[in-house]
Amino acid sequence: METPPQKATLSPDDRDFVTALASGLEVIQAFDEGHPHMTLSEVAARTGMNRAKARRFLLTLHALGYVRKQGRSFELAPKVLQLGYAFLSANDYRGVIQQYLEEITAESGESSSLGVLDGDEVTYVARSAARHRLMAITLSVGTRLPAAYTSMGRVLLAQLPPAELDAYLARVTLEPHTERSVTDPATLRARIDEAREQGYAIVDQELDPGLRSLAVPAFDGGGKLIGAINVSTNAARIDLEALTQRLLPLLQQTARRIRDAVQR
Repeated sequence: METPPQKATLSPDDRDFVTALASGLEVIQAFDEGHPHMTLSEVAARTGMNRAKARRFLLTLHALGYVRKQGRSFELAPKVLQLGYAFLSANDYRGVIQQYLEEITAESGESSSLGVLDGDEVTYVARSAARHRLMAITLSVGTRLPAAYTSMGRVLLAQLPPAELDAYLARVTLEPHTERSVTDPATLRARIDEAREQGYAIVDQELDPGLRSLAVPAFDGGGKLIGAINVSTNAARIDLEALTQRLLPLLQQTARRIRDAVQR
């Protein structure tokens, strides 16, 4: 008797879906830069769990060393970093790319990052930060931003199979972060199609006022998508012409170096 084919992604109502594991990870993800310390009630509110359920998961994570308790407040413990390190250590190309990102920053004076698509968001997995700060939030490895409003996100969305892109556009909620933000799915699709055709994407002050970014896809030597690399800058300092004439060739050259260096 043949084994039935495995589905690519489980749904929460599938019998193989481990709800407890998903809930535990949801509790960990509830902590972020704006919520580094939370009470039990605050964790319950941010996760949508009742207090009893949130308490069980917090105490379990505390027993495992992933959460620390300070009085009535909870915070993530350093052991959580091991979860991210497992990903980084499994992807040995990161050290090579980190060097290239630092070279981009040294040559351009601007911040440069590598991001991957994770659900409807881009997750930063490597970053070289310039001295000047660009956004109100601090961007670092692990930062997650909406794919719709980042240049890396649009480049990565452009690499999706048509059916997956259709599904994304059907479910995504487009919010006006600035007066320039795209809020129409048809317009967003056009921007993504443009990124696919020209091989790069520019997002101009759609996520944060003054933030302008440029991204290109990065592939390994076998043609497999690694992620997207970008340069982010202040719109008052770098105009669109400089972005395409000076920084785009630098990113494209770096993408070629990554392709030549990373063999899997």
